[in-house]
Amino acid sequence: MKLDTAELGAALAPGVLLALVLGGAAALLAATMEAAERRLWWALLEPRLALVLLLWLAASALAGVALQRAWRRYGAAPARLAEEAQVLVSSAGAPRLRSAGSAADRGLAAALNALAQQRDALRQDIAGQVAEASRELEQERNRLAALMAELTQSVVVCNLDGRILLYNARAKRQFRALPEGSATGGAPKGAAVGGGAPKGGVIGGGAGALGLGRSIYAVIDRRLVAHALEAVQQRLRRGEASPSAQFVTGTHSGQLLRVQMAAVRASTPAAGAAADAPLNGFVLMLEDITRDLAEETGRDQLLHTLTEGHRGALGNLQAAVELLDDPALDAPTRERFLAIIRDEIGAMSRRLNEVAAQGLSALKARWPLEDMLGADFVAAAARRIEAQVGGRVSLAEIDAQAWLRVDSYSLIQALAHLAGRLAGEYEVQRLRLRLAVAGERAQLDLVWAVQAMSTETVTAWESEPLSLGADGSQSSALTVRDVVERHGGALWFERARVRQEAFFRFLLPLAEEAAPLEPAAVMRHESRPEFYDFDLFAQGGQRSALADAPLGDIAYTVFDTETTGLEPSAGDEIIQIGATRIVAAKLRRQECFDQLVDPRRALSEAGIAIHGIEPETLRGQPLIASVLPAFHAFAQDTVLVAHNAAFDMRFLQLKEAATGVRFEQPVLDTLLLSAVIHPQQESHRLEAIAERLGVAVLGRHTALGDAMVTAEVFLKMLPLLRAMGIATLGQALEASKRTYLARVRY
Repeated sequence: MKLDTAELGAALAPGVLLALVLGGAAALLAATMEAAERRLWWALLEPRLALVLLLWLAASALAGVALQRAWRRYGAAPARLAEEAQVLVSSAGAPRLRSAGSAADRGLAAALNALAQQRDALRQDIAGQVAEASRELEQERNRLAALMAELTQSVVVCNLDGRILLYNARAKRQFRALPEGSATGGAPKGAAVGGGAPKGGVIGGGAGALGLGRSIYAVIDRRLVAHALEAVQQRLRRGEASPSAQFVTGTHSGQLLRVQMAAVRASTPAAGAAADAPLNGFVLMLEDITRDLAEETGRDQLLHTLTEGHRGALGNLQAAVELLDDPALDAPTRERFLAIIRDEIGAMSRRLNEVAAQGLSALKARWPLEDMLGADFVAAAARRIEAQVGGRVSLAEIDAQAWLRVDSYSLIQALAHLAGRLAGEYEVQRLRLRLAVAGERAQLDLVWAVQAMSTETVTAWESEPLSLGADGSQSSALTVRDVVERHGGALWFERARVRQEAFFRFLLPLAEEAAPLEPAAVMRHESRPEFYDFDLFAQGGQRSALADAPLGDIAYTVFDTETTGLEPSAGDEIIQIGATRIVAAKLRRQECFDQLVDPRRALSEAGIAIHGIEPETLRGQPLIASVLPAFHAFAQDTVLVAHNAAFDMRFLQLKEAATGVRFEQPVLDTLLLSAVIHPQQESHRLEAIAERLGVAVLGRHTALGDAMVTAEVFLKMLPLLRAMGIATLGQALEASKRTYLARVRY
């Protein structure tokens, strides 16, 4: 960045002006003198003219600097005080005014601070009363948020324009801007959310195509939604109370989704007037049927193998048997027909074995491994054994803090099978279950009083099909060994002679512990997910011209980049992009984009000291050719916001040809807007602006951290801009262009 000529002129202007004034005064003094007096003065000054001019310029410069400092301290103090007072008036919790300038200015600042303190106290009192009055509504919202977070089905709520009002985390995972496996140089890792050196990996943490205020038509064909909505409305007109419609669609990553649509009514209609109730939105419930379809296809193939594959073999067998009944058949021909029968029987046996193996593989994978509290699992297993086998099962030495990752259905079947064998062959009626954590595994023991038992017997029990019924008449294709393999664990039989007991020990996987929140994660997440905002029901979409749209009604993508250096035109590259969204004048912390990029070039030591990203962290990350289209999809239909946006936008523009994406939406720069709002302030750095506006700076010099700070700063600027008469996007852009900082180029 080069020094602006306006700044240089502002620094020299007082001295130059004073020099001109003094020179003019000397010229006027000389004009009033007699000729003799002028000759006398000239005779005295001529030998010392250079020294006099130098002293004159030096004195003028010193006097100019003194005047400038005095002006900044006293003359400009009221203007700065007015700018800071405007922040104090518009924002609750804004920093108090600094005492500067004359005694009158300092007194005025103290009085304004006292008034602001009284106002904040009144606001807190009113906010407390409002919170008390709306506590029940807040509880309902919290219940809804918790319910949405725990649903295993994807849910998206939209208004009639298709703008997303609500979605849960599962729906967010359905649609990703960058498919899995797009990283180069190794397996991808999780997306960065922490402070310091990010962890990087495939796009995640909200980088999908869903977002509050965004259009559902970015991920689902508009025609499918329109057709389903029309069907729902027709059924409503026919008098159906709760009509719905279904359709199947696909995602960019190849998933097949079954979508069920239900209508959202604007208000509760009077009895008998359901058909006249206006609609203001719809609910989409999405179910991934990709695996179900694959399983159904596999079952169809198995059925086809059993029918078509055996039909021909049975025909050959029937013909051969009929010919064998002929008494006139000679011995060689009879032997040939017997060989045909043996071959067909062998082929049928092989096909049946193959089908059985395929069916067993499908059965092993049918039930997914889920997290379950160990104490709950053991209690459920005890109840099942007592109901199926009889006898009594006691619980002892149960680790109450252990969480297992198990297929509870098949594992309880395996325990009940072993308990049934013990009861049937050794008349064991009293069993114990115990659970302990040993290292990275859990030890689940089925314990009984010691009995003489051979290893061959234990091996046979492990290999035989599981018995399901109380009398053992029903069986499963699974074995105990299959269940153990399904969990990636182990099983053994052991005798503890000192304690006079024997037990089967299952080694099982533990549930993964949640990673502790890092600074940026604390900054980004709150007590409940902000995946919903029903205030958006009142918005009719972005129908008005964007330039005339009020600043508070626009959806924004606030972003920042970390780079290898400060010269985009000289070959420096992006190494991280972080972004968040502002919708309906609210910062949506859960909707963020955070992605490392492999720059394929070296990083400078000075840059590493600033952003903390080491070269080895970037190896194997996606290239900019994959990341930039994903970020383009994330920022679609929004206005871009950045601090010193000219720097970041230059990097994006230089990659347009290589990536094939163009960022053509309007761009607002908080650096320029700060110069618009506070022209008398000396610094417009992000930290200085945040301090003036009362914004806490967290995660600085990480792309996501800087984007979050910029977003909060931008939201604080909106009321200040409105107070200046800058209410629309067009007005904000025009005001930004008129600032002297707008002339900075990269």
